[in-house]
This record gives sequence, C-alpha cells and structure tokens, in this order.
Amino acid sequence: MRILLAFLVALGFATVAQAAGPAPSIVMETTKGTVTIRLRPDLAPNHVARIEQLVREKFYDGVPFHRVIAGFMAQTGDPTGTGEGGSKYPDLKAEFSKESFKRGTVGMARTSDPDTANSQFFICFGPASWLDGQYTIIGEVTSGMDVVDKLKKGAAGSGTVQNPDKVKSIRLADGPA
Repeated sequence: MRILLAFLVALGFATVAQAAGPAPSIVMETTKGTVTIRLRPDLAPNHVARIEQLVREKFYDGVPFHRVIAGFMAQTGDPTGTGEGGSKYPDLKAEFSKESFKRGTVGMARTSDPDTANSQFFICFGPASWLDGQYTIIGEVTSGMDVVDKLKKGAAGSGTVQNPDKVKSIRLADGPA
C-alpha cells in the first residue's frame, strides 16, 4: 500500500510539473548582441507579468542602457534615458525573495521606496548580495552574459552613460521575432 501511495504521489507531482511547463523567457536584441533571460514568475509573478506585458507592447524597443556601472550592473527600461521614466502603468508592490543576486541575475530597479518598481530592470555583472531581500528578482540570463559584459560603461560613481548601447528589441521566446 505504501508503495502504491508513493507512486501516486510521485505521479501527481510529475503531472503538476508537466502542467506548469518551462519557465517563460525573453530574447533581448541589443546593439552588442543577443541576451536570453529566463523569467522567474515563481519569485515575482506580478513583476514578471508586467515585463511580459511591456514586451508584448514593444515598450522596450529602442530603450537605452542608461546606467551601467562596471563590476555591478547594467540598467535599462526607461524610455527617457534619464533613470526617471517608466511605463504608463502603476508602480508595483515589492516581491522580495530569499534568492541571491549573482552574476546574470535580473532585478527590478526602484527608488528608495520598495514599492516603486515599474519598468526598469538591471542585470548584475557579478555577485551583489547587498541587494538580497531588498530588490525584486525577476529572472536570470541564460545566454549572452558575454554581450552584457560588452555594454558601454558609464561615468564612475553615477554610471550614467553618454551615447549608450540600446535594447533594439525584446520578444517573448516563443513569440514572433
């Protein structure tokens, strides 16, 4: 009886895993090359839904990497290129997790208020444990970190980039090019 019960439980978990399917991904074409990001709706469902919505609306197409700090991160998602802009949608409530920021982690940018993430996101060049539990993680780069490494770096301190590299386009991995 225990073996049958264990089999049925295992079968149930396998069915749930198959039903969930693979995690969604986005493919970002930049002026330096292609970057693929696996999104993490398991960590931040509302933030990931926002990113997917903005990708479908082509919000990110042509947007600069306005803030790039060597050894830390590259930030995009502000159509004004100033770091002050966002989408027409309301800011999101923080969805912090126990995951750690490491090379390739994608997080949502915000102001000093944790509930102000909107459209801007950043990709970490290396570990950034001081962000753990304080910024929402939305994904991780699965290919193209070499491309992220090539993005033009900004001024020391602020990271503000003159004549920055840009996101040419972003699409859902299973969507049209």
